[in-house]
This record gives sequence, structure tokens and C-alpha cells, in this order.
Amino acid sequence: MIPFPRYLKLSALLASGLILCAHGAETPQHIDVKQLSKKVEDVVVPLPNEVFGALNKLGSINWKEYVRSDKGSNFTERPRIALLLGTVIADGFIAVQAEDAPAVKEIGQRVQTLARGIGVERSITQHAKAITEAADKRKWENVRQELDRTQNSVQQAMNEVHDEKLSQLVSLGGWLRGTEVLTAVVTKHFSTEGAELLHQPDLLVYFQTRLQAMPEFDLAIIRDIRGALVEVKPLIDVGRAHISSESVKKINDITTRLDNGIVTRE
Repeated sequence: MIPFPRYLKLSALLASGLILCAHGAETPQHIDVKQLSKKVEDVVVPLPNEVFGALNKLGSINWKEYVRSDKGSNFTERPRIALLLGTVIADGFIAVQAEDAPAVKEIGQRVQTLARGIGVERSITQHAKAITEAADKRKWENVRQELDRTQNSVQQAMNEVHDEKLSQLVSLGGWLRGTEVLTAVVTKHFSTEGAELLHQPDLLVYFQTRLQAMPEFDLAIIRDIRGALVEVKPLIDVGRAHISSESVKKINDITTRLDNGIVTRE
């Protein structure tokens, strides 16, 4: 079986519209995320092309608005580096969507620096070089593929040295940044169909369970994330009801606060 973190990474990136946009069928009247998903180890994981075919129908999205110039602080704690690495990789996909070559190249260098901080730089050196070369040539699909390979390589390298918990934090960082951007987009172009893309309670429970198994990571940001996921759960786990615009805004406020905590030093 393909390791679940690989699928988790897809969900994290898809949450923010950071993967190749689909140009398929018209948006359905009601989006059932489970119909756009695969089930892997009992966790519903949305499929990027299907979901973003729906997301792109919400309206014209100015991706440059979401490109982040702040590189984030330098940390020594490996759990913090892992969270930040996940957010930076997610930022890379945003920069690709915006077709911002300078930002993509900076992010590629930042990814390499962070990977060095958790001992997996060798696994992504080739990808970082390929990202820079593809960005220079404006070959955006190639950049997307290399970003995808970068996260796969980072997580594989961490799993090989039994750093699975750090691998999970990379996924969590990407999911939080992705959810922050998704909620910002949906808030600006609100529809019940767009809000339905947030209906991922199984993923949230997965992260909660994994964080509970990390008592050794006694950091303020980890404690903040644990508490915040408790706040988010009732906002997205609504059964057959619709997720409201107020809930989308609350989730955006929460994930924005967490993202700021991940990228800045306390």
C-alpha cells in the first residue's frame, strides 16, 4: 500500500487550490466531498483535479494576492522546522499558481535551507535545482511536479530514519496553510458549494490523533494547534448541513493565527 502521508500531502495542497487547476465539468449544485475522494486507511482524501474543478468556478482568483514574501523565522527546534517546511512548500504552489518566478525561486532555496535543518537536505537538492530552472523558463507544470516530488522525498527521507512524527508535522503545516488560503478564497467568493470543500472531518481527526501521540513535542505552537483543531472540528463536521459563511470566516481567523505562529518566533 502507498504510505498514507503521501495522500495526506495531496489533501493539504489541494485544500488551498495549490495543485494544477482542472478545467472540467460545471460545478455541481451540491459538492459531496466523498464523491470527489478516495478512502485511504479509513480517511477520506479529496482528489485534487475534481475539487479544484469546483474551486475554480467560484470566481476569478488573484493568486498573487496570496503569495507570501516573508520567509519566516529561523528555528532550531526540529518540530518547528517541520511545520514551517510544510507551509513553505504550500507557499510554493501558491507562487506557481500566481506564476511568480522570483517567489518560486526564493521558496525553492528556503525549502533547501529548512530541509538542512531537519537533516534531509540531500533528498531534495536535485528538486530545488530543478524548481529554479523550471521557474526561469516559466514551465509551471514542471515546477508543480518538482514541488510534489520535493515533499515526497522529504517525507520518505524522514520515514527512512524513523522521523515519522516530523513527517506528519510537515503535512500538518501544509494543511494549515492550505486551509488558510482556501477559506480566504471562499470568504471572498462565498457559496455553499465552495464551503463544502472544507468538509474534511476525517483529516482533522487524523491530525488530532497524531498530535496526541507527540507528548515529547512540548512547544507552545503545538499546544496552540491542538487547541485550535478542537475549535475547528464543529465548524466543519456538520453532517448533512451546510458550512456557513460565518464558519468559513472563523476557520480562516483560526488558521491565519496558527500560520502566523508557525512562521514567526514567539
